[in-house]
Amino acid sequence: MAEEKSKADELKEKLFHKRENAAKKLTQPEIAEADAFCEGYKDFLNRAKTEREAASFMEVRAKAHGFAEFDPKKAYAAGDKVYYNNRGKAVILAVIGEKPLEAGLRLTAAHIDSPRLDLKPSPLYEDAGLALFKTHYYGGIKKYQWTCLPLALHGVMVKKDGEKIEVRIGEEADEPRFAVTDLLPHLANEQMKRTLADGVRGEELNVLVGSRPFSADESSDQVKLNILNILFEKYGVTESDFLSAELEIVPAYPACDIGFDRSMIGSYGHDDRVCAYPAAEAIFALEGTPAYTAVTVLTDKEEIGSEGNTGLNSAYLEHFITDLCLARGENVRTALRHTKSLSADVTAAFDPTYPDVCERNNAAFLNGGAAFMKYSGARGKSGTSDASAEYMAAVRRMLDENGVVWQCAELGKVDAGGGGTVAMFLAGLDIDVVDIGVPVLSMHAPFEIVSKLDVFMTYRACKAFFEEK
Repeated sequence: MAEEKSKADELKEKLFHKRENAAKKLTQPEIAEADAFCEGYKDFLNRAKTEREAASFMEVRAKAHGFAEFDPKKAYAAGDKVYYNNRGKAVILAVIGEKPLEAGLRLTAAHIDSPRLDLKPSPLYEDAGLALFKTHYYGGIKKYQWTCLPLALHGVMVKKDGEKIEVRIGEEADEPRFAVTDLLPHLANEQMKRTLADGVRGEELNVLVGSRPFSADESSDQVKLNILNILFEKYGVTESDFLSAELEIVPAYPACDIGFDRSMIGSYGHDDRVCAYPAAEAIFALEGTPAYTAVTVLTDKEEIGSEGNTGLNSAYLEHFITDLCLARGENVRTALRHTKSLSADVTAAFDPTYPDVCERNNAAFLNGGAAFMKYSGARGKSGTSDASAEYMAAVRRMLDENGVVWQCAELGKVDAGGGGTVAMFLAGLDIDVVDIGVPVLSMHAPFEIVSKLDVFMTYRACKAFFEEK
């Protein structure tokens, strides 16, 4: 019996797909390297809470690594490094490879926008002696999660003469914060009868911004006047300038370590800056000239369907690659057809407190490594590219050959819901694509949690992908 069991164990080892905590597979120096890598990532999270700030951060990083602004009329040679900033909200990074562009590119794509509250075009009003901002939430949120939190105001206001005013209030220790209020339990009987989805309504996400009147004058809107006067003295703006502004309300707290073992990171904005940072750092870390042209796309608007001219459902990526090809006399269709890509986006991590929404065999687990997803989408794979078996095999091989700890993943049970990524827009360009990224607990909440080892494995995956021969 013992001999038969031994044979069975050997056969299991040979035939079964084994899941294992990444900490068991990595050496202590590798774990230390992962922790150090994540210190840079936390700094990025704190500096880049909006898509504009993320794009600006990456442009500065690109210049520091020898990247020059892209010139569509220039024929770039192997080893050249270029970046393209699309309207201050999306960035493309590229390192020209040794092979012709027609041999295909190696492309990673992640998004740098996150769920938040946006100010309405005419947001400021006064009621009951309080000044508040009206908001319109951006992306899929649980609205009740945004009450009773310290909040910050980030964004730009563009005056009629074109002057751009950068706004960032609520991040420094000596700066004020803002908040969305909620009812006390003693008076919330009717509110508590609402469904959870309806517990806090969109029009109730009003941000408290002041309470002192400009003067003792009995005229109306004295608190509103005081707030406008503060903004005028600080920024030189008037109420009309809100009409040409992009102002976002985001959590005011910094990224931090989670757990006694400091193995996780808690922060706002992991989705999807937790993949954007590794994808960018992977291209920055390239040594010498890659075989294939390496491209990292840090895009906008994914949380609302990738629409608009800074989202991947627009043509800016295709135009960039077209310009690269035309300047070198190469065929863009051939280049796109041979391009391989990783759609670097997050997935839901299995939460033992809420196990029923996931199917364990196909769920991603914290510390399981980079989550490798053949398809995303929902409702019968709607909104997915569904990577081919051939491409899945090629990526598996690449990950294993480079010591990347990875796991297969699916976003929840079939009938539980689902979600999409930018993969389908890359596939729409005739590009081979598969999703790979970091599992997240409390995804789309103002405070999300990821594993440091998973972040580092996603970086390793992107770097290995760019270094393919």
